[in-house]
Amino acid sequence: MKRFMLVAAVSLSFAGGASAEGFQPTNPECIAPAAPGGGFDLTCRITSQQLNELGIVGPTMRTTNLPGGIGAVAYNTIQARRADDPNVIIAVSTGSWVNLAQGKFGRFTENDVRWLGAIGADYGVLAVRKDSRFKTLQDFVDALKKDPGSVTIGAGGTVGSQDWMKPALVAKAAGVDPRKMRYLSYEGGGEALAALLGGTIDAVPGDASEVQGQLEAGEIRVLATFSDKRLPGVFADVPTAKEAGYDVEWPIVRGFYAPPKITDEQYAYWIDALKKLNADPRWQKVRSDQGLFEYDLVGADFDAFAKQRTDAFRKLAAEVGLKTTGN
Repeated sequence: MKRFMLVAAVSLSFAGGASAEGFQPTNPECIAPAAPGGGFDLTCRITSQQLNELGIVGPTMRTTNLPGGIGAVAYNTIQARRADDPNVIIAVSTGSWVNLAQGKFGRFTENDVRWLGAIGADYGVLAVRKDSRFKTLQDFVDALKKDPGSVTIGAGGTVGSQDWMKPALVAKAAGVDPRKMRYLSYEGGGEALAALLGGTIDAVPGDASEVQGQLEAGEIRVLATFSDKRLPGVFADVPTAKEAGYDVEWPIVRGFYAPPKITDEQYAYWIDALKKLNADPRWQKVRSDQGLFEYDLVGADFDAFAKQRTDAFRKLAAEVGLKTTGN
């Protein structure tokens, strides 16, 4: 079983060597490529707010939700209508690279945008209702072994998406064919959590930052985190999947990309903005309060990382029996 570890490097470089001086955005916008309430929405809203409040971006920066295909609609919209628009940045996560690896963004690949940088990292979790019959991850696995169709799993994205991959890797490690899991697709983590609380589904393989509020409120139980070690704060008592005997990790990088045809000067402006944001202690506190962890890769290094991750996910998708696409 492959383990996906976060790259430890932190870079302040950016491609092209262009100066960030000169260009200033007008009516800046952050696109969250999913419905409100999930990780993309969180990424855009807290970043936009802090870029404004810290005076890094002058004009008020708004967030626009553009759901569809967990990023596919936004990716294609940028290519078709806003390929040279320097006023927009688009939220991205590890899940976007999973979908790109499987050709779910149409004819476009990881080479068709300008990767800006990361503002934090998240980790996958497996959550159930507070009154669930599943008390531990092993309870969940035992039910899958007995009858994969008896457990209704729901999350953002379709079969093969990032959220599907989390329980799929656990199932595979337990000797269960992941393709036999009963999985319902939702347009983002917010909708999936609502379905969990409403009793439509049994489990949500979501992200720590998405479920933190419901965990604090006592509405859900988290069976495991897909992290290398236990997470702090409200997750301190939650075992990792590895502790439960399943060597599965799923770190989630959260960041942004820009349209492919913006200039080097415009690209440099947004790189500089993310550098300033990540370096500010006030942002670091906000990031921590939202359940995100430090991950400051930007510019050329983030570009290389995005492309390397996408290629790695092509190999992983093939391992679990999914179709992939070349780059």
